Amino acid sequence: MILAAGRGERMRPLTDQTPKPLLRVRGQPLIERHVIHLVAAGIPRIVINLAWLGAQIRDYLGDGARYGASITYSDESPNALEPGGGIFRALPYLLPGPFAVVNGDIYTDFPMATLALGTDVDAHIVLVPSGIGRRGDFGYSGGAAFAPGSAGAKQLYTFGCMAVYRQAFFAGCSPGAFPLKPLLLRSMAAQRCSAEIYTGAWEDVGTPERLAALNAPMP
Repeated sequence: MILAAGRGERMRPLTDQTPKPLLRVRGQPLIERHVIHLVAAGIPRIVINLAWLGAQIRDYLGDGARYGASITYSDESPNALEPGGGIFRALPYLLPGPFAVVNGDIYTDFPMATLALGTDVDAHIVLVPSGIGRRGDFGYSGGAAFAPGSAGAKQLYTFGCMAVYRQAFFAGCSPGAFPLKPLLLRSMAAQRCSAEIYTGAWEDVGTPERLAALNAPMP
């Protein structure tokens, strides 16, 4: 699943007329790059959630056939349901699972084919090093993710907005808008959330300045 329903407030005015996932890095829309990488990784069945200017995304990608993909859309209009609510709403399209989820507004060369979920966990998340412009979200130790302040969270990493989940991760949820982080913290507390650290190319394209930096001429 590619999360593509958000308004992109921090990217305004760029996102006033263009949905954030269709913003281009080096001539290619962010979301198109994801579709191509997922297909190359052997994940051709893709679900994309839509809300803000979602028709533009649907019109651009179509049914995915030209990429070798089969794209299904989960329309949340008029208002996005936040990441947790959006994934929960799309579960009928994602089962039996497990299923991978990636934010449509990140730029990365992470090898999607390596994403995997162990039988003893309900979630596996990709973390990236924290630093300038990157907040620390979760700790990491021995292949597991930990909540900030816990014994395993001596160093905090940024959630890379790439993960694998199984249906049990969303147990007890109800339809509507809700964030993903409380579910991740619940899973970590139950020792049901594994993790890995990725140190390759990754950027949250969250501001016009970050987009401009990605599009700057290569040195």
